[in-house]
Amino acid sequence: MRPSTSRDGFPLAVRTSGLTDGPVLLLLSGQANSHDWWTGLRETFENQFRVVTFDYRGTGGSRGPVAEWTTETFAEDAAFVLREGGVRGAAVYGTSMGGRVAQHLAARHPELVDRLVLACTSPGGPHAVERSPAVRRRLADDAERGRALRELFYTDAWSGESHLFGDPTMTVEESRAHLRASNRHDAWDVLPLIKAPTLVLHGTDDLMVPSANAPLLARRIPGATMHLHEGGRHGFFDEFSEDIAPVLDAFLEA
Repeated sequence: MRPSTSRDGFPLAVRTSGLTDGPVLLLLSGQANSHDWWTGLRETFENQFRVVTFDYRGTGGSRGPVAEWTTETFAEDAAFVLREGGVRGAAVYGTSMGGRVAQHLAARHPELVDRLVLACTSPGGPHAVERSPAVRRRLADDAERGRALRELFYTDAWSGESHLFGDPTMTVEESRAHLRASNRHDAWDVLPLIKAPTLVLHGTDDLMVPSANAPLLARRIPGATMHLHEGGRHGFFDEFSEDIAPVLDAFLEA
């Protein structure tokens, strides 16, 4: 990790790995998660790309005063990280809230995004298909939350270790700021501005961010294509990473 500082003075922790001079792949993690979200997945890209990850404000090594952060805030940080690293065009792979951040990044900074992958995410706002009240209640119940996350992210067949359940170092205030940022996301009006070739990925059994959001994104973003993984839940890109790899490779190498 290397320390950096955003344009407004907020400390950001950035990690670069893989090829020194290769094409750049920016990975954007989910809500209330640091770059650790990509542990076990980042490595699969390092033989093909210079892989860049960074900790969102309020996670990992990016700590400072808590404010009313938005997905646009995180997108501006992502743009800053790319420009500071001398990147003029990157493939961007955003999952969950990272996909929401990636939408704003690609729409507002088209010169920085050559290819875009949006996984298990939504456009937000009134057009999005939201999780059910029952799922919301489970996630709001401290006693139930751990089991709920396990069931919402993975199928019963999964038995591995996950890095997707949140950064345990976050304060309650930081976690709530992330929740507000994700909940208030609405990129509907800017999605048609996205110029990068776009791949929308989703698991068909995702109850955290329902899969009905995938065709909404694919239709709204010019020229986007869509791939649904049958039986996948919110963490399908982790549980079924070997199945998803050929789909990602074919798109990113095109």
